[in-house]
Amino acid sequence: MGIKALLSKPLAAYTHRRNQSWINNPVAAQHAIFNELVIQGAKTAFGQEHGFKNIKTHADYTKAVPVRDYEGLAQYFNRVKQGESNVLWPGKPLYLAKTSGTTSGTKYIPITRDSISNHIDGAKEALLDYIYETGKSAFLDGKLIFLSGSPELEEVGGIKTGRLSGISNHHVPGYLRTNQLPNYKTNCIEDWETKLDAIIGETINQPMTLISGIPPWVQMYFDRIVQRTGKPIKDVFPNFSLFVYGGVNFEPYRAKLMQTIGRPIDSIELFPASEGFFAYQNSQSDPGLLLLLNSGIFYEFIPAEEYFNPNPTRLTIGEVEVGVNYALVVSSNAGLWSYSVGDTVKFTSVKPYKLVVSGRIKHFISAFGEHVIGEEVEKALRLTMVQFPEAEVTEFTVAPFVSAGQGQSHHEWLIEFARQPQDLKAFEKELDLQLRKFNTYYDDLISGNILQTLKINALRPHAFQDYMKSIGKLGGQNKVPRLSNDRNIADKLSAI
Repeated sequence: MGIKALLSKPLAAYTHRRNQSWINNPVAAQHAIFNELVIQGAKTAFGQEHGFKNIKTHADYTKAVPVRDYEGLAQYFNRVKQGESNVLWPGKPLYLAKTSGTTSGTKYIPITRDSISNHIDGAKEALLDYIYETGKSAFLDGKLIFLSGSPELEEVGGIKTGRLSGISNHHVPGYLRTNQLPNYKTNCIEDWETKLDAIIGETINQPMTLISGIPPWVQMYFDRIVQRTGKPIKDVFPNFSLFVYGGVNFEPYRAKLMQTIGRPIDSIELFPASEGFFAYQNSQSDPGLLLLLNSGIFYEFIPAEEYFNPNPTRLTIGEVEVGVNYALVVSSNAGLWSYSVGDTVKFTSVKPYKLVVSGRIKHFISAFGEHVIGEEVEKALRLTMVQFPEAEVTEFTVAPFVSAGQGQSHHEWLIEFARQPQDLKAFEKELDLQLRKFNTYYDDLISGNILQTLKINALRPHAFQDYMKSIGKLGGQNKVPRLSNDRNIADKLSAI
């Protein structure tokens, strides 16, 4: 066992013990963060405009600070981009994380000197908890790869700016940097396919032990290695033992990824975003993600069905319940104030507080009043694939098909299969039945002949990759939305 693997075990034990303090006192931990945020926020233009000096309780805060998304706070973000100090947090941000927006186009999320540790420590503690639970640390002595965006940074308003994954690359701990691949020059390549070929060239003969990235892009990396070598990943990387991922639900990709690897492998799910590192999987026996309640972020939770109400209920950590879908809202030492992240979460435990990401608050289908969410379509597909074990799905998205005639409208599932089911029509029927079990509104529309049962559009190989390439979002942290309320994505995919 190497020195890194050896020393990591006492560090993992120490970190685990230290974290028990806030895990066992979650409400107090959040209360302390809330108070500190309000004190610091009072020193800013935002805090002065929203009366932070008069805020003593969460009830005061909800009256003073409405829930807003990026567009709602754009005037403040724009002032930060222009180089103004003390706008959302004392001083200027250390970085601006550049990420894709919706109506706003590119978003610029501040990362401050106070908040950078949230992004770095979350991933580090996920690995340490894994070591503590399993006793496995040998992966630290091998080569590690984090499939990410370019670490090259530009300046906006005098602030270093780039993708979150690229920013994080500058803060990889020194003891891991000597193990990290690819090299800086390769990591700076912007074109994903060119970069991927260069990464493969660097890693194919290396003792890879940990591989991290968004599942569809890791799958693309693996597929090209298999094409080049004719071998499963387990034979190319015999010491590969840990897969770390985040950004999308892993379940639709798990079967194909594990088949490509050729054997079971441990995995850790993370919940990172430009707005903060929120949670990570801290047990191999539990898919729930431990919510980080002591990391500079104060959380609020809005019941998903109330999200679009003028005055929705805003719950704190001590008020949430297991099994309820909540829209995630954060205030943080990055200068975000009641900021709607856009994700929905569902708690699986409150002792400790663990959750799963259940979807996106704006990614749903309700063209006919059914309000089908991401969690429902992913569960329906997963259970259908249990009935059709020969089927493998590479990627999928769902869109409404609206017809002028009654009974003709339906949900269209655009699926790229690695292996099609033997009976596609039977697969389609089972998928519809599973979705009807999860969503009573959808079931009522089918039963009432308002909607036809869903239709599958089986796309050609690499359709999703070609679509992402056509819109300049191939690779990195980019992902295709699971659900759309229009046909913009569906029509472009069908035309490829």
